Amino acid sequence: MEGGMEAGLDWAAVLIAALVYLSALFAIAHWADRREAAGRSVIASPTVFALSLGVYCTTWTFYGSVGRAATLGIGFLPVYLGPTLLMLLAPLLLRKILRIAKAQRITSIADFLASRYGHSPLLGGLVALTATLGVTPYIALQLKAVAVSFDALTGGVLCMTAGPFLDQGFLIAAVMALFAIVFGARQIDAAEHHPGMVAAIALESLVKLIAFLAVGIFVVWGLHGGLDSLFAAAAARPDLARLMGSEAALGDPASGGGPSGAWVATTILSAAAMLCLPRQFQVMVIESTDERHLDRAIWLFPLYLLLINLFVLPVTLSGLLTFGGGLDPDLFMVALPLNGGAGWLALLAFLGGLSAAAGMIVVETVALSTMLCNDLVMPILLRTRSRALARSVDLAPLLLAVRRIAIVAILLFGYGYFRLAGSAYALVSIGLISFAAVAQFAPALIGGLYWRGATRRGAIGGVTAGALVWAYTLLLPSFARSGWLPSSFITEGPWGIAALRPYALFGLEGWDSLAHSLFWTALANIGAYVGLSLFDRQGAAERVQAAAFVDVFHPVSDGMTPTPTVQSDWRSAASVSDLTRVVARFLGPQRAGRAFDGADPDEPAGPERLRLAERLLAGAIGGASARVALASSVSAGAVEAAELLRMLDETSDVIAHSRALERKTAELERATDALRAANEQLTELDRLKDDFLSTVTHELRTPLTSIRALSEILHDDPELDADQRQEFLAVIIKESERLTRLINQVLDMAKIEAGALDWRIETIDAGQALTEAVAATEALFRERGIALSVDMPERLPPVRGDVDRVIQVVVNLLSNAAKFTPPGGRTRLVARLEDGVLRVAVIDSGPGVPAKDRDLVFDRFRQSGDALTGKPAGTGLGLAIAKRIVEHLGGRIGVEDAPAGPFAESGTGASFWFTLPLAVSPPGQGAGEPPVITRKID
Repeated sequence: MEGGMEAGLDWAAVLIAALVYLSALFAIAHWADRREAAGRSVIASPTVFALSLGVYCTTWTFYGSVGRAATLGIGFLPVYLGPTLLMLLAPLLLRKILRIAKAQRITSIADFLASRYGHSPLLGGLVALTATLGVTPYIALQLKAVAVSFDALTGGVLCMTAGPFLDQGFLIAAVMALFAIVFGARQIDAAEHHPGMVAAIALESLVKLIAFLAVGIFVVWGLHGGLDSLFAAAAARPDLARLMGSEAALGDPASGGGPSGAWVATTILSAAAMLCLPRQFQVMVIESTDERHLDRAIWLFPLYLLLINLFVLPVTLSGLLTFGGGLDPDLFMVALPLNGGAGWLALLAFLGGLSAAAGMIVVETVALSTMLCNDLVMPILLRTRSRALARSVDLAPLLLAVRRIAIVAILLFGYGYFRLAGSAYALVSIGLISFAAVAQFAPALIGGLYWRGATRRGAIGGVTAGALVWAYTLLLPSFARSGWLPSSFITEGPWGIAALRPYALFGLEGWDSLAHSLFWTALANIGAYVGLSLFDRQGAAERVQAAAFVDVFHPVSDGMTPTPTVQSDWRSAASVSDLTRVVARFLGPQRAGRAFDGADPDEPAGPERLRLAERLLAGAIGGASARVALASSVSAGAVEAAELLRMLDETSDVIAHSRALERKTAELERATDALRAANEQLTELDRLKDDFLSTVTHELRTPLTSIRALSEILHDDPELDADQRQEFLAVIIKESERLTRLINQVLDMAKIEAGALDWRIETIDAGQALTEAVAATEALFRERGIALSVDMPERLPPVRGDVDRVIQVVVNLLSNAAKFTPPGGRTRLVARLEDGVLRVAVIDSGPGVPAKDRDLVFDRFRQSGDALTGKPAGTGLGLAIAKRIVEHLGGRIGVEDAPAGPFAESGTGASFWFTLPLAVSPPGQGAGEPPVITRKID
C-alpha cells in the first residue's frame, strides 16, 4: 500500500477558505463582545469555559501527536495524562488560584508570582522574560505546522513563488497579530475579561475536535474497512506491531524501546505546562467568570482530551502503511484524506490545524504582551522616566501601544525562530522545549500557595537557576542542532569538557534529553527556592501577601507577626486628589471619579483608599507596577518614593491585622451569642426540670396517699363491711395501676434517651393493634362520660412496626384525649390510607392546642395549658414518648385543629395524628377505598 501522495489542492482555494474561516472567527468574537456590552455574557457558561481550556490542544495535538506516535506508539499519551491528573486536583489547587486571582486582580502568571512575593517587580520581570523566551519556540511550532500542512495540501506552490517573508507562515502570523490586537489588546484593564477572544477559542476547540474525529472515521472505515482490518494489517508488519504495545513507549532504548524516563518526564512537564503556560493561565484563571465552572471542566476537559486523541494511533498506523517512511508523519492528518480522494476532508483537516494554531497564537501573544507590558516595560519606564510619565494626563494610549508592539514583536520573534531553527525539530520536540521552560514557575507558584515561609529571594533564585539550566540543557542544544553552534557542543561539551555535555551533564547518560533536563532543572530550581527561603527573612509586604495567598479560604492572623508601627507622616504622604490623578492617568477620569466619589480632594488618602488605588492600578498595569505608580502620586516634597513604598508595605500590614482583628471580634460576638442562647436554653431546661420534679412528686404522692390511707383503714378496722372493703381494695388497685403507669413512663423515656429500649420491628396487623389500644382505654372513657367512636376500614394493610410500641402510642394519644375532653364530649379514632402510608388520628372535642404550643407539646415535660384550663395532671411525657416511638418507626406525628363534622364542632378540639410506613403495597390500590366500619363505644 506504500506510495506517494496525490496531487494537492489549488493554493488559491485553500488560502481563500482559510481567510473565510478566520473572518468567521472575527465575526464570532465581535458578536461575543457586543453580547457582553449588552449584559448577556457568552463566556459566563461552564461549557464555554471548559471548551476554552481546549486551547491546550495546539498543532502539537493535531499534527504532532501522530508524529510522536509514529516513533513511540502510545508514548504520545503522557502529554495528555498530565493535564488530566491536574484536573483531578482542581478542587484543591485550581480553585485556590482562581480565588486569589480575583481577590488580587491578577493580570498574568508573572503578576501572580510577583504579587505573592511582596509585589516584586524583579520577579515579575524575570518570569515575563523567561516565559517569552521559553514560549517563542512554541509559537514557532504553530507557524511551522500551518506552513508545512499548507505545503502538503497545495504542493508547496505558494512557498515556491513567494519570498522568505511572504510565505504562509508569515501571513498567518500577520493575521493572528491583527486578531490579538483587535480582541485582546483593546482595553486597559488586563484583569477584565476578553469575551470575544474566549468565544472564538471555544469555537475553535469544537472545530479542531470535529475535524480530527472526521479524519479518524474516514481513515478507519473509509480507507481500511474498520479497526479490525487496520490493526490486522499493522500487526503483520513487525515495525508497526511494536507501536501497538508498550515497549516503544516504555522499553529500553538499547532494545529499540522508548527513551529512559520519557514517559514520567513528559507527564510531569505537561501537568506543569497546563498550570504555568501563559495561555493556559489566561483562559483558566484570568478569563474565568465563576470558579464554580471548574466543576464541569473537571470532567469535560479530560473527556475532550480523550476524544481528540481517540484516532491518533489508527491514523498513525494507516499513514505508515500508506506512505512508509517517505512522508513526515506530522503530515498524515492532511495527506491521508488527500491521498484517499477526499480533498474536502483534507481541507477540513487543514482548517482544524489552523484552528489549533490560531487559538494558541492569539491567547499566547495576548498573555505574553500583558506580562511584558505590566511586568517588564512599565516598571522600567516608571523608574527611569517617572517625571515624564507624571506630566502625562492620559497614559492609556501608551499602555495599549506597548501591548500591541509586544504582540507584533512576539510573533516576529516566533516567525524568526521558525525560519532559522524550527526545521531541525519535529513539532512535539519544539513544544517540549517550551514545556520545560514554563515548568520553572511551578515550584514558586505551588510553594507560594501553601508555604507561608517562602520568600522573594527564594522565588527569584529558584526561577533563575531553573531557567539557566533549562537554557543550557535544552535551548542551546536546539541552536547547535540548527547549525547556530558547533555540533561538538552536544557531542563533546563546551571546550571539550565531557562533563558539561548538555545531554549528559556531569556524566548522567542514557536518559531521554527531556528527562535529563527535568532532573537538573528541578534540582537547581527547588534547591535554590527552598534553600534561600529557609535562610532569608520576609519583609512586611511579603508577610501580608503570604498570608493573603496561603489563607485565602480561611484568612486568619497567625498571631506571630507584630503590628508594625507606622510613622505619623504617612497620612499626609498622599491626598485623595493625588490618588485620583494617578488612577485617572492609567484608567481614565470616569473610573477614577467613581472610585473616589464624595471624598474631599484635599483629605489625606488613608490606608483604605491607598489599598483601593493599588488594586485598581494592579488590574491595568500589574501589582508591582501599581506600587511604583503610586509612589509617583505623592505631592512634591512630601516624602521620597522609596519611603512611600515602605509605607505602602506597612499600610497593607496594618490593614491585614485590622481585618484579622475585625474577624476575631465578629467570631467572639458570634460565640457570645451562642453562649447566651445556650445559657437561656439551660435556664429553661432547669425550670422545666424543676416543674417536672414537682409534677412527678405530686403525681406520685396522690396515688400513694390514697393507697396508704385506704390500707390503714383496712388494717385498723378488720370488721369493716365486706362491700366497703371491696370498694377500698378496688381503689387501691386502681391507684397502684396509675402509679405503675407513671413510673413506666419515666423509665420508658429514660430508655429511649439512652438508646436502650428493646425494639421488635416486624410486619404487624395495624387494625388489630388499634383495636387492642381502644379496648385498653374503653373503661377510661366510660368512666368520664366521653363518647368514643372508631372510624377505620374493615381491613387495614399490614405496616412495619413494633406492635407493643404502636399500641403504646395509640393508648397515649387516647389517654391524652380523655384527659382534655370534658364530660359529655366526644373522641374519635380515625384510620385511613393516605399517600402510601397509614394515617391514624385521635380527634377530641376539648379546648384544642394553641398554635404557639403545637411545636412544644411533643417536648419532654411540656404540657399545654392556660389560665382558664389550668395545668393538666400527668408527667408531660406521654406525647414525647409517642413522638420518639413514631419517628423511630419511620413515621411522622403532629397536631392540628379538629376538622368540622358530626363528631366535633367547627373551630374546637384537637386532632393528634401519626403515620406508619406500609409493609406492602396497599391492597386494591387504584380500585377504590375498602369498606369503612364505624362503631361507637358508650
